[in-house]
Amino acid sequence: MVNLWSHMIRNAGRTLCGVRLMALLPICVLGLAAQTARAATFTASLNPDVVTLGESTTLALAFSGGEPANVPSLPAVPGLQFSYTGRSSQISIVNSSVTSTVTESYSVTPRRAGTFIIPAIVVSVGGQRLSCQPIRLTVLKPGAPPPAAIQSGAELAFLRLLLPRKDIYLGQIVVAQLELYVRSDVRSVDGFQITGLPADGFTLGKQVQGPQRRVQIGNAIYTAVPFSFTLKAVKTGSFKIGPVTATVVVRVPNPNRRGNPFFDGFSDPFGMFGGWLRKQLALATEPEQVDALALPTDDVPPGFAGAVGRFTMTATAGPTNVAVGDPITLRVRISGRGAIEGLTLPAQPGWNKFKTYPPTAKVDTTDQLGLQGTKSFEEVVVPQSTDIRELPPLAFSFFDPDSKSYRTLTGPAVPLVVRPSGPAAAPFIAVADVGTQDTPPQNRDIVYIKQDIGVLAQVAPPLLRQSWFVSLQTVPMLAWFVALAWRKRSDRLANNPRLRRRREVAQLVRNGCAELRQLAAAKDSDGFFATLFRLLQEQIGERLDVPASSITEGVVEEQLHPRNVSEDLLNRLGELFQMCNLARYAPVKSSQELAAIVPKLESVLSEVQQLTLEPGLAARPA
Repeated sequence: MVNLWSHMIRNAGRTLCGVRLMALLPICVLGLAAQTARAATFTASLNPDVVTLGESTTLALAFSGGEPANVPSLPAVPGLQFSYTGRSSQISIVNSSVTSTVTESYSVTPRRAGTFIIPAIVVSVGGQRLSCQPIRLTVLKPGAPPPAAIQSGAELAFLRLLLPRKDIYLGQIVVAQLELYVRSDVRSVDGFQITGLPADGFTLGKQVQGPQRRVQIGNAIYTAVPFSFTLKAVKTGSFKIGPVTATVVVRVPNPNRRGNPFFDGFSDPFGMFGGWLRKQLALATEPEQVDALALPTDDVPPGFAGAVGRFTMTATAGPTNVAVGDPITLRVRISGRGAIEGLTLPAQPGWNKFKTYPPTAKVDTTDQLGLQGTKSFEEVVVPQSTDIRELPPLAFSFFDPDSKSYRTLTGPAVPLVVRPSGPAAAPFIAVADVGTQDTPPQNRDIVYIKQDIGVLAQVAPPLLRQSWFVSLQTVPMLAWFVALAWRKRSDRLANNPRLRRRREVAQLVRNGCAELRQLAAAKDSDGFFATLFRLLQEQIGERLDVPASSITEGVVEEQLHPRNVSEDLLNRLGELFQMCNLARYAPVKSSQELAAIVPKLESVLSEVQQLTLEPGLAARPA
């Protein structure tokens, strides 16, 4: 009894809770209706409204009491880039008062420093035209953090620009290094991008990332990521390199994360539980003063072509035994450190007795920045006189910025043997003098006309008068006629399937009869009667113009008998089909018996080939 009363009391309590919820539902609906009936409001805000160039801010358009039908379009502001990021909704109920807010969010990225005014935004909500107040955005120029902030470890990341020297000669290439320092508590670094690298008076070359290293700066541990790039001075003067500006996105611990005892002691590497916060940073370096110096004007070598660096040279030439006008290939290799790509071979004033051609060049570098390597030249020179005894030494001059002086590299002279051009003189053969003459006979410089005409030969008649040549001309014509006849035959067979099948079956019957004799000699009864049955199917099917697989003894009786085929031929056909059926149960073992069947088959197939079997007509010879 007590259990019954307890069950009734619990049911009554549940019913009372349901009644209360049903009573609250109309109140919520009325509250929502009242909220909808209120006038819609629209506000816009920037968070934050002061950023550094390279950072982004968020523009939020909040709507209460209604929402726009479409994504609002923003006015164009020069220097600002807007990107729609999404919509969020929020509903709050306080003392039966329902508030619904819809927020449209945009990412705002400035392209230059300065103050920007986003004009009033006009939006249509539920038939009402709403507008907001203009919004001011201040974009500061990025600057290097103060040394005190770096030493204290307050900076999440910062940049440093390192130059090997502050004075660079015109045309000299140096390697500068930009180092990114990231504090050890930063989880990851994404999207590092250099946004500005002003270097007036210099050209920038390749950029290569180096190996990372960990360093301690002040009270914090940082990871240093070096980026090396080349600088080449292209004009003289005093210039500033930098400030170099860049942006980077880092993941840092979320200071607003509330503790959850369930996840205590577990790592959150992917930020799934709100433990990490993505933050975009704008970084900058201090500018560096650099002086671009002009090359010295004293003691400039005559063949100097503007090469700056440190180089070595090797040169070879060949062949060295040539005639006047023969080419000689000169191979030059210049190796070292500097502007390898821009090296050229200067004009050689001592080569006035040679005709020179423009050289070809190939560059092989041994480092990622392209400063160290070899440039190989191949140049063709042609001697113009037999007075030439050597190829003059090749000279190459460059300016060495380390010693601040000019240097000239000179290759060795290459000995040459230059012969006169044209046919060589006949060699003189010395023989013993058997007479009393003390001096040998002089060589004859003039060769007289041949007085003996030699043996005469009869001139043959021309080819056009020779019969074999005329007959040979008919061969192409005969070949053409044969090809034409073959083409006509192929077209005829292609347009007449029955004729093509008739010829194929005739060939099949000839080959099959020969195969039957081989099977009979081998006493292969099963193969013999299978081949015999197939030949009967092929031949009769070709005559009836039906598939060969559909021919059976019954079909033959039904198709051939109405066409007045002779009874003798029908009986012999039936006898052959009967042999094929009996062979399944009582195979013939003797090769003589099998061989005796082949002439009967050939006779029957020959008679069937001579018949023209058309539907509705009597059989007649083909």
